[in-house]
Amino acid sequence: MRRFRVCIAVIAAFVLAQAACSPRPYAKTNKQHKQQVKAIAKMLRTYPQANTVETAPYWVGTTNFGIRKPNYVIIHHTAQNSCEQTLRTFTMPRTQVSAHYVICKDGTIHQMLNDYLRAHHAGIGRWGSNTDLNSSSIGIELDNNGFEAFPTLQMESLLRLLDTLRHRYNIPAANFIGHGDIAPTRKNDPNWRFNWKQLADSGYGKWYTDTTGLVPVYNDTLALKLIGYDIRDTVAAINAFKRHWLQDSTPGMNEAARKVLYGVLLAQ
Repeated sequence: MRRFRVCIAVIAAFVLAQAACSPRPYAKTNKQHKQQVKAIAKMLRTYPQANTVETAPYWVGTTNFGIRKPNYVIIHHTAQNSCEQTLRTFTMPRTQVSAHYVICKDGTIHQMLNDYLRAHHAGIGRWGSNTDLNSSSIGIELDNNGFEAFPTLQMESLLRLLDTLRHRYNIPAANFIGHGDIAPTRKNDPNWRFNWKQLADSGYGKWYTDTTGLVPVYNDTLALKLIGYDIRDTVAAINAFKRHWLQDSTPGMNEAARKVLYGVLLAQ
């Protein structure tokens, strides 16, 4: 019996290895993806019927419309141990999590969803008055377990992708933000090692100038709210702010941090 179990384990490992080496390892979930897209397209082809929510005796369809487009980019780290692990997670229906793009450590970019479709990446969060970031944003996941730096090849691919998205959808510079910014009580990604200044220098996100002559802001809550943070948990909002603009994971504010807070506020 023991030998039988060992043989079964060896066969299972072999089958998994064969699947991983297949030129189409995600053929099954790709088929399901196409079926879901077709279902959405079918729904879009259904025109509004008269006497559903309107009171007019007949339907009048406008000729002036287009498809909604994304206006934010939310950057994440995967909090998993490999790109392949994340791809598997995002193709398992039971997880109900996804993203538009996954960027591996070697710079490989996987586009997993059309930019116009709604991915399940942002979850419950808020930025300014926007409380449904999933419906207005593109989610980008960086292969990173949350405790390591982001490799040069990965950052270069991210910058190329951001350039494409910014020009394709005319996304404002201030609307390139992190998951930890929109959900500070739940998330801290991308972690404090992420180089937000590198992005801001390329036009993706706002940054502050020299803070030498700035007077520190002493109303932390108001300043954070004006930038966009959800201030219902001020401590979490401060921590998220410091991760983003100071690459600092320590709690609390000081005079230097308040000067940066004012600098960021001026840059909005």
